[in-house]
Amino acid sequence: MDIIKLIATIVMDVIFIYLGIYCIYLFIFSLAGKLIPVKQPSVASSLSRFVIYICAYKEDEILLNSAASALTIDYPKDRFHICIIADSLKPETIEKLRQMPLQVVEVFFENSTKSKALNKAIENTSQDFDAAIVFDIDNVAAPDYLYQINNYLKAGEKVIQGHRVAKNTNTSVAVLDAISEEVNNHIFRKSQRVFNLSAAIIGSGMALEYSLFKQIMSQIDAVGGFDKEMGLILTRQKIGVAYAENALVYDEKVSNPEVFKKQRKRWLSAQFNLLLKYGSSGFGELLMRGNFDYFNEIYQMSILPRVLMLGLMPFMLLISFLTPDIGPHWHLWLTATVCCYIGIVVAIPAKFFNKNLVSAALKLPMIFFTMLLLLFKLKGANKKFIHTPHDHTAA
Repeated sequence: MDIIKLIATIVMDVIFIYLGIYCIYLFIFSLAGKLIPVKQPSVASSLSRFVIYICAYKEDEILLNSAASALTIDYPKDRFHICIIADSLKPETIEKLRQMPLQVVEVFFENSTKSKALNKAIENTSQDFDAAIVFDIDNVAAPDYLYQINNYLKAGEKVIQGHRVAKNTNTSVAVLDAISEEVNNHIFRKSQRVFNLSAAIIGSGMALEYSLFKQIMSQIDAVGGFDKEMGLILTRQKIGVAYAENALVYDEKVSNPEVFKKQRKRWLSAQFNLLLKYGSSGFGELLMRGNFDYFNEIYQMSILPRVLMLGLMPFMLLISFLTPDIGPHWHLWLTATVCCYIGIVVAIPAKFFNKNLVSAALKLPMIFFTMLLLLFKLKGANKKFIHTPHDHTAA
């Protein structure tokens, strides 16, 4: 019986260390992002030349709208070039695109991935550009997006992640997805810059110096999570990622629970596989090269989604009440739980505190159990590209 109790205590101690450090991390970064301003670059006196890659897989109608929108960006027309990477599009869609003042690169893969598509587009980009920008098929940039990014480039930044915001909040799931995006924007992008750490790259709405973009993309072969692998490669080379909070990119949020499930499965699988590939190098980079930025990136790969923490922390607190003689005292679990909730709630923008938040919150138990079950269903998910369909009616 003593051996069982000892094992149970060790297990609870390990779980508490893992979750407790995570709760403190959320708490510190979330509050720091609210209390400490991040310096913005001054308005640049010269303009960079951009190539904008729009990755398109099916979704013809959405692409035509996004392409037309990209052409209206408020920036000198001779200073940016749009390249559509067309994968599995209808012939009539290709024909309509070719009538627009943009480049179309058709790609054909047995197994499509975003990294393959981007590398193929790079091969077909003949002009010299200062920077490359990547958009998803549903992304719509704010009119001043390129000017905002340009300010960071001219200030000396090599990699800049724009501020991706929700295009739609038409369902409770979409509201939760939008809130999740903004929580991540605050904690893992804006707040990271407070401590001079790299903002997490999302995969769209980001810009890189063009020569660097070509170099980094040539090293990426991830089926899913090319953005996460990009962040790891960059920080390992001690290249920081800036966050342009005012460079807005509108992104469609998932409205359907089943689509949400597919998307999160792809994300979790990519995160797990990249952690297996790069995780062991984290401590080595930290101790041998003092590369805390890379170590921090690895740590972010090892943590659970925030929605799981919302359910796990109260559960572990309850367990500590029921088993007072096993593991950390319930006071410690209570402190960690409070830190976790404060960290997440503080990161939610004020505009989301409305009547829609209540109905959205009622979906949290369903989302929690969906995410929890996905942790045990990741086998094979990173072997083939999982497409996330978009809602044509979202607005």
